[in-house]
Amino acid sequence: MRRPFIAGNWKMNTNVTEAIELIKDMKEGLNLLSTVDRVLCPPFVSLYCAGELVRGTDIELGAQNMYFKEKGAYTGEISPIMLKGLCKYVILGHSERRQRFLETDVMINEKMKAALAAGLLPILCMGESLEENEAGKTNEKLSHQVQGGLKDIAANKAIVIAYEPIWAIGTGKAATGTQAAATIKYIRETVGKMWGSEVADSVRILYGGSVTAANIAEFIKELQIDGALVGGASLKAREFIDIVKQSAAIKQGK
Repeated sequence: MRRPFIAGNWKMNTNVTEAIELIKDMKEGLNLLSTVDRVLCPPFVSLYCAGELVRGTDIELGAQNMYFKEKGAYTGEISPIMLKGLCKYVILGHSERRQRFLETDVMINEKMKAALAAGLLPILCMGESLEENEAGKTNEKLSHQVQGGLKDIAANKAIVIAYEPIWAIGTGKAATGTQAAATIKYIRETVGKMWGSEVADSVRILYGGSVTAANIAEFIKELQIDGALVGGASLKAREFIDIVKQSAAIKQGK
């Protein structure tokens, strides 16, 4: 059985002081839920202090993005070697990056390679727009994103994939558990065609898109869904702890 994985993507929210207070508010509760991998992804400016706060726990950190070059004249960018030692994971290919900053599958693939070379574990995001969904092109879009994101990368059970339908991100409109599970099953099958079914069966695939404490059970009860990439709800300490707690209970069959 794949180990459950819940990540909180804080996006462009919280200053350093607010990040410290949020972690303090959720640290004790999260630390008790060790049957689930818990990953906090604060803004870059808070990664160091977040690391100091979670030191001595098994709560992990992730960055929200990175560039694929190690150094150079790339004003404002963060390189993989800058992140090394600050966090274990890095979110790549989030739909907000694809849409707002025009990141392509080719660029995301370069980031995937750079992250792995630096010893970071990518959380590779993918998802379709409402128009693509309604036109029945979900699988076609996801196939391109899986193949593009993983191109020329050796099979790796440790990477994480997050399915985030664009039409559900920040809209309050989540997919149903059944819909998400069927789509994630297709993603896993596509990974299997590239890396073999044994590896694909070990890769953890999350659902993301308006996940809350009120609906997490609908997703986490599905065998294909291994956890969630949580947005707004991860900024609320009690709710995020509740999401992790429910995930732990359901996956343990309690």
